[in-house]
Amino acid sequence: MDWSKILIDAGRAAIGVPAAAYAISAMGLNLQFGYTGLLNFGHVGSMLVGAYGLAITVDRGGPFWLGIIVGIIFALILGLLLGIPTLRLRADYLAIVTIAAGEILRLTVRSSWAAPVTKGIFGIQRFADDFFDVNPIPAGLYGIGRFRFDERTVWVMLLGWGLVAVISLFMWKLIRSPWGRAIRAIREDEDAALSLGKNVFGYKLQSLMVGGAIGALAGMFLAIDQQNVTPDAYIPLITFYAFTIVILGGPGTLLGPITGSMIFWFLFELLDGVMTTLIVDMELPVLSAFDATDVGPIRFALFGLGLMWLMVFRPQGIFGSREEMLIDAQ
Repeated sequence: MDWSKILIDAGRAAIGVPAAAYAISAMGLNLQFGYTGLLNFGHVGSMLVGAYGLAITVDRGGPFWLGIIVGIIFALILGLLLGIPTLRLRADYLAIVTIAAGEILRLTVRSSWAAPVTKGIFGIQRFADDFFDVNPIPAGLYGIGRFRFDERTVWVMLLGWGLVAVISLFMWKLIRSPWGRAIRAIREDEDAALSLGKNVFGYKLQSLMVGGAIGALAGMFLAIDQQNVTPDAYIPLITFYAFTIVILGGPGTLLGPITGSMIFWFLFELLDGVMTTLIVDMELPVLSAFDATDVGPIRFALFGLGLMWLMVFRPQGIFGSREEMLIDAQ
């Protein structure tokens, strides 16, 4: 087993484009779930409308910067439309409604009647050329040894992790503001916050909208890197990736989503490399019942077991506070 190659690939994944994109998505979800206590299982819907807002705007002849604004506006509108009728529901009912809303959006954009605008199941391609045309990184490979990236990937990574830093600063200021203290009070005891005259519904709605706008940026970022946006890329599994990252890093913490994303993608690539080597390359007799198609399901099963272990022994995640979680559970 070539451990050096497996570890290098895992390290590349930990700082790569998907890690940055999911860190952004997890920060939006962390605002909703970690700080406000909203169980939003339709977070992928915000990523979808952000990506499609950008892609459709550019595809229709609009400038790239306008597409970013349109994507954010779409996410804010989605949060408003979704929040007004649902935020008075209990947590479990809210989860059901939001996951259904995310699927409704996906099925809508892939439908035949929406195809003239969304291009249906084939999606929209090559809409980020303007972004890559201004790439200031000279052609070549950057890194050490096999730990290298080409100029295109470096450009996208710089933008992605720069955006992570900007959003982190924004979140740091937001959570330490009176607004941030109010949403944390709502998470800990909604009735107490209501008795103190706080507009609980209004704060929840604002959190859903702002978190959705951050999620929209993540959806745009992934779409820009892939140079395409297709409806079947925005399945509920994406939301559960983000939840896993938030829980791994620690709900209600600033560094949790960032560290959680890096660890998530490191382990994701590590398990993929190890299982592929054991099942496909080494062909161990004890694993003879499995083939290459089983690598993905086994990887997810191991992730599930790891998440169960985390919830049992360290439910607050890496950076979370156990004392704070005990207060929330009361």
